[in-house]
Amino acid sequence: MNAYFSSRARASSGTALHGPLLYARSRTVPRALVVLLTTAALAVWAADGLDAYLDPERRVPIVALAPLFAAAVIGASLYSASEELDRTAVSPWWRRRLVHLLALTALTAALLSVAVLGHTSVFGPPAMIRNTLGSTGLTAAAAALLGARLSWLPAFGYVSAVYLGSAGAHGRSSAVWAWPVQPGGGTGAWTAAAVVFVLGGALYVVRGARAEAGRS
Repeated sequence: MNAYFSSRARASSGTALHGPLLYARSRTVPRALVVLLTTAALAVWAADGLDAYLDPERRVPIVALAPLFAAAVIGASLYSASEELDRTAVSPWWRRRLVHLLALTALTAALLSVAVLGHTSVFGPPAMIRNTLGSTGLTAAAAALLGARLSWLPAFGYVSAVYLGSAGAHGRSSAVWAWPVQPGGGTGAWTAAAVVFVLGGALYVVRGARAEAGRS
């Protein structure tokens, strides 16, 4: 009898241990981590090549586009091949989706911030963290509405349009809608990015990624 209960305890412990690992593997999180590390390394290299350490204004392409690419990687990792299993699981999967999203977002923000150290009030780590939040929020919302495969598209369109078309924008409203190219200390830009992250993240956490036809 003791041997029976001991084996059951070991099985339960193994399930508890391997559950998060299986979840991470099913979302290709290990591959996403490798790509995010590569993205951060490229951002550091690009910042050095642009002499961005001497002129903070030259950091704008890095601050705007590096979080965008990283958010696309995070969005791809939100794909689920077992949507039905997610909905019918005994343990609610929204907690795992929340941890998944927050962990990758925090890691991305920390890694990318290394590329823009210094000048924190201009285009330094605060701007990189803000843009990581905003871009990931857009991607998470798109994953819930369009599916993980196309989750990069709305963020790419929006950030690219702002980057290319906001050069002559002035006024308080531009600090809100043009948050990807604003200095790190702007309250309006931070508020906009934070709202996008919270709303987009909440939508994904509650609904999960939309099922995609033709994929199993």
